[in-house]
Amino acid sequence: MPNELQTPYDKGNKNQTTTWSECIGHYEELARRYPAILSFGVVGMSDGGVPMHAGVVSADGVFDRAQIKREGRPVFFNNNGIHPGEPEGIDACMALVRDFCLEPERLAALGKTVFLFIPLYNVDGSLNRADTSRVNQDGPEQFGFRGNSLNLDLNRDFIKCDSLAAGVFNRLFTAWDPDVMVDTHTSNGADYPYTMTLIHTQADKLGGGLGQFLSGTMLPHMFAEMARRGWPTCPYVNPVKDSPDHGIAEFLETPRFSTGFAALHHTIGFMPETHMLKPFADRYESMRALVETALDFTVAHAAQIQSLRGAAREQGKTRREWPVHWAMDAAAPSTWRFKGYAANYTPSLIGNYTRLSYDRSAPWERDIKYFNSFPADVVVPAPRAYVVPQAWRAAIERLQWNGVQMERIETDRVVEVQYYHIASVTSRPAAYEGHMYHDDMTLERRTAQMTLQAGDYWVPLDQDNARYAVETLEPQAHDSFFRWGFFNSVLEKKEAYSDYVFEDHALELLRTEAPLKAKFDAWKQANPALLSDQVAVLNFIFTNCERYAEPGWRRYPVLSVF
Repeated sequence: MPNELQTPYDKGNKNQTTTWSECIGHYEELARRYPAILSFGVVGMSDGGVPMHAGVVSADGVFDRAQIKREGRPVFFNNNGIHPGEPEGIDACMALVRDFCLEPERLAALGKTVFLFIPLYNVDGSLNRADTSRVNQDGPEQFGFRGNSLNLDLNRDFIKCDSLAAGVFNRLFTAWDPDVMVDTHTSNGADYPYTMTLIHTQADKLGGGLGQFLSGTMLPHMFAEMARRGWPTCPYVNPVKDSPDHGIAEFLETPRFSTGFAALHHTIGFMPETHMLKPFADRYESMRALVETALDFTVAHAAQIQSLRGAAREQGKTRREWPVHWAMDAAAPSTWRFKGYAANYTPSLIGNYTRLSYDRSAPWERDIKYFNSFPADVVVPAPRAYVVPQAWRAAIERLQWNGVQMERIETDRVVEVQYYHIASVTSRPAAYEGHMYHDDMTLERRTAQMTLQAGDYWVPLDQDNARYAVETLEPQAHDSFFRWGFFNSVLEKKEAYSDYVFEDHALELLRTEAPLKAKFDAWKQANPALLSDQVAVLNFIFTNCERYAEPGWRRYPVLSVF
């Protein structure tokens, strides 16, 4: 191979990862030399003002997205560098695309499948290079940083889209509509012999025939093929206690993560996680093997995957109810033949506690509990359509980025709707990725006659992208727009009172509003200690009286039309 087409990994001691400029220069040179094989260019800008790139490899020189979609050609998507401190996928993709250009047989094996890739997603983080940010990782010598220029973890940003990068990703993903995605990572966690572990779209959550195909056909093949290639692989090691000895649980990847986001589009997603304590060269080789294994399977089974994806979309158009939240069934584990190291517990030399360590001189192999059943625990009735008031622009914009079909209401009209009254919300006490994420809520479903205003958005569910709409607009869904705080202003009552004035007025309200009097009597019975707290007493009366009710307070603004 020409020396100038070698990657930094090739040229170095197999403990080097590329810089951003080396990476982009590599692809630009390949695209210049092999324009009939690789199309490569800028697809957006990061928050730090750095260009973001994507590329497409095609065996017959067809790169036009409209033509590819029109012909129904399979699309395999490889995303790299969302966490630039976990870089082996970045380097492996550089070599794989180069080999497509240099090896005709490898290119021809793609057939009609196109290989779509983002070479380095978190470009801001890739420029923040050091060798100190990954405490538990063995190499490479220098690498990027997890956070972007806003100090956001981009693998928590796919729904809320606080970063420009996530907006670029949402639009690119929707436009290309990949059938299978592999998003490359390195793991933190327990110690064990495996170099490669694998997170996949949780099959119960993916659902239907597509989920059954993933768990029953694709995953068994991938695990067997990785073992044949010399890289035995196990599910991502997510211990249910402190070590794998007690069992591992599948990772329920909600839509904030790339694989959970992919599921909203009925795309099979994989997040390979190489083991941090293995040498970088081993992590690189196993990552390339994993990407190739998923790609080869996709090429061979593309027609079936596409058919199952189409069936899932068609089913969504006529569903009478939608699951929006899933939970692990702790009573129904399966088993996994696992290779581990003995877990030891010894007194810490730092503090007064017992610490965990692993003894690599004492390997073991046995069946452990594998918790991989995640039935839906929240199911909602499917409306005919949602109505999103035009004021909520951030939600509307993200629906549009994800191809959700919507139409503007042309004239005001009165319609019977259902809406949620938000009785209570429990939020995280500290900021999580820039938001006060809402962990728990109590909702009351109410029915009313309301005026739909001209300019509001009508979102029908008899469409291909119904799932994205449901799992972002239903508040109880794992990563709904509500949970991420898009509608927080409705939780705030806008008017207040002066206690010395309202004290007398409160007595009048209790005399004239019988429902308020009944509620207050019940509250007094339940909270006798609060009767000495003037603020608590007056707040209860003020927030529960009819006369000063604010219609928008605690009313979830997205309406459901049945």
